[in-house]
Amino acid sequence: MSRAAAPPLMAIFRSQVQAEILTLVMLSPGRHSMSDLATKLDTPYATVHREVERLVDAGLIKDSRVGRSRLLSPNTASPAYRPLRDLVLVAFGPREVITQEFSNLDGLEGLLIYGSWAARYSGQDGPEPGDIDVLVIGNVDRDDAYDAAERAQDRLEREVNPQFFTTARWHEGNTPFLTEVKQRPLVTLIAPPKPTQTTVETRSETQ
Repeated sequence: MSRAAAPPLMAIFRSQVQAEILTLVMLSPGRHSMSDLATKLDTPYATVHREVERLVDAGLIKDSRVGRSRLLSPNTASPAYRPLRDLVLVAFGPREVITQEFSNLDGLEGLLIYGSWAARYSGQDGPEPGDIDVLVIGNVDRDDAYDAAERAQDRLEREVNPQFFTTARWHEGNTPFLTEVKQRPLVTLIAPPKPTQTTVETRSETQ
């Protein structure tokens, strides 16, 4: 899908880039520079600059100068702020919210979204996705992970379903479930470490 096209998740936005900029600025704490946004969205700086100018002109986000950096933050004084924030939270928020709530888990080595949300993020058309399916990779305390899922559910008003795998099990990928998951779109929030020689040797010994 061209990043200039209207996003499959919520076609009322002008473009995928515009929607993703609003999501980052409105849902992530702190202020963002345009170069940060371009890097996070893997989008040319000129494209980000053009979309930011439109949003600033519309009064939806505001900018300030700190040295040579132009920092962006939501315009909380705008009457549109609350409904727009709620809209991007519902339509695009899972990627940001899941990252925020799960990323500090002890032992976490990888975090991915799969299923219908991953398909929409990758540009596949289809009905509005429902539950959010999350792969939690590493040796994490499951109670802590379920607490993170509950916090994310409260924020997103959607059920969050974590599935757990060790890093070695993820790389083996020899179950029907993992084989199917890996053949379909995935959104990588935290990339699992690559398999080590020890992992390869251990897998060979068990075959």
